[in-house]
Amino acid sequence: MSQITLVRHGQAQTGARDEHGYDKLSPLGHQQAAWLGEHLTETREQISRVYCGTLIRHLETAAAMGAGQYAEIVQDPRLNEMEFFTLAQLYGTQHGAALPDSREGFVSYMPRLLAAWEADEIDSPPETFADFTARATDAITEISGGRGPALVVTSGGLIGMVLRQTMGLGTPAFARACIAIMNTSVHRLHRLGSDMALTQFNAVPHLDRPDRQYAQTHL
Repeated sequence: MSQITLVRHGQAQTGARDEHGYDKLSPLGHQQAAWLGEHLTETREQISRVYCGTLIRHLETAAAMGAGQYAEIVQDPRLNEMEFFTLAQLYGTQHGAALPDSREGFVSYMPRLLAAWEADEIDSPPETFADFTARATDAITEISGGRGPALVVTSGGLIGMVLRQTMGLGTPAFARACIAIMNTSVHRLHRLGSDMALTQFNAVPHLDRPDRQYAQTHL
């Protein structure tokens, strides 16, 4: 039975409002990733393949986790995040919907943004919703066909898309899943026949200790 462990990157630059500015771990993000790496070592996690996207935050997370001790890290751009800030800027310009400043505002904003993107109501996006869906599906399908447990370091939107495809989620549920995914959270898929089944979602065992709960972040 093939297993894929998906890990979201550590906390990045939360004050950023563009792709370049966001794409670097914060000091807390490095610590979150290091704690996860220690946890995987302590629990003697069986990992024979390691993959990550090509974004700086992916590479920094994999390095802080010590993921290279398990296998050579395969970088795959198909595991990169949607260009959220670029989409948000286009959506704001074209539809007058500004990026919210609060988490509460973001909860209602995200489903609207993703629905507009899926319906091709955002002109000249960096990639279409269909293309994002296809590359995420292709990457996970290819990884699931390999031998041995795989570790994949990626982003919340990519993980959300994998959940959408695995569980048949509609766009509102897909958006809520993306919002819920915490930094350095662990998600597991197992192959059952010809399909993949979700067996773990949004776990942060390395952050469950009382003295680390402050590090359970979403942004």
